[in-house]
Amino acid sequence: MSKPEQKAAQEQWTSDQAYILSVICLLVGLAGGWLIRGSQGGGPSVERASAATPQSEGATLQQPTPEQRRRMADKQAAPLVEQLKGDPGNAKLLAQIGNTYYDAQQYPSAIDYYQRTLQVAPKDASVRTDMATAFWYTGNADTAIAEFNRALGDEPNKPNALFNLGVVQWQGKMDVKGALATWQRLLDTNPNYDGRAKVLELMEQVNKHAGLSPGQNKAGSE
Repeated sequence: MSKPEQKAAQEQWTSDQAYILSVICLLVGLAGGWLIRGSQGGGPSVERASAATPQSEGATLQQPTPEQRRRMADKQAAPLVEQLKGDPGNAKLLAQIGNTYYDAQQYPSAIDYYQRTLQVAPKDASVRTDMATAFWYTGNADTAIAEFNRALGDEPNKPNALFNLGVVQWQGKMDVKGALATWQRLLDTNPNYDGRAKVLELMEQVNKHAGLSPGQNKAGSE
């Protein structure tokens, strides 16, 4: 490899590293709880299903283990499950149980109850949004995106589905253009959206980080 080629490769590698580092920094913020429950009406907010909040130095508060969360969820859901035995097709009960497991980060169980809910109420966009978000938390970005789109098919301007879809498009698929288009749709169709300032901030950050991507910087696009 000639010296000019070596220099170009080194610059490319450095640009890649800068982009990856920027992405990681932004993902830390996203993992902090920006996804929204489908049943919430407001803007982005920290939810219990999000990643653990970093503790300050010397803090002794311990996060519950997955097994502890599972036991707590089972205990909390038990009265609802008992009610469900006498009314197995009760969509509200099924969704409440799903939410209980979702909040305890027991996403496979949450998905199971959300799926059962949707068998009874297939047009419930809030439940489908929650289920899509649970799929994302299990690492299944493609299914999450498909379910967000199905929710939007039933409720085209649903803000929480649009917000979360944009997050998964970008964070899960690195589809910057798709994410920005989704968030712009959110702002256009929900002019009074409570989280408008946060969405605009996020769009600005994503645009900035996308500009560090090879071939996507200002110099390369001119």
